[in-house]
Amino acid sequence: MSTKAITANRLRDGSVVWYGKDGLWVDTVDRAAVYEAGAIDGALALAKQGLLDQIVVDVYAIDVKLSEGRPVPLRYREWLRANGPSVRTDLGKQASALAYAF
Repeated sequence: MSTKAITANRLRDGSVVWYGKDGLWVDTVDRAAVYEAGAIDGALALAKQGLLDQIVVDVYAIDVKLSEGRPVPLRYREWLRANGPSVRTDLGKQASALAYAF
């Protein structure tokens, strides 16, 4: 069974965010809530409230795997959104100890 997380972009500044375990939008993928395939539809409906509240745009579910208890995006596009640009790895999210190798 596949595991999923929910991502979007914050409307205020365009930053990539994830739907967190507490129902709030978080800045790092390691704090994202993870859902089994059967639970993602309900969680996605709750997360889409952020569209109506004008907090986020483009809310959608992504495939993740758990690595050491933390969600890791499976597709390169989503990994890139989580970790930042693939150039200048000494800056931004990709410089963090939480960044993952793809």
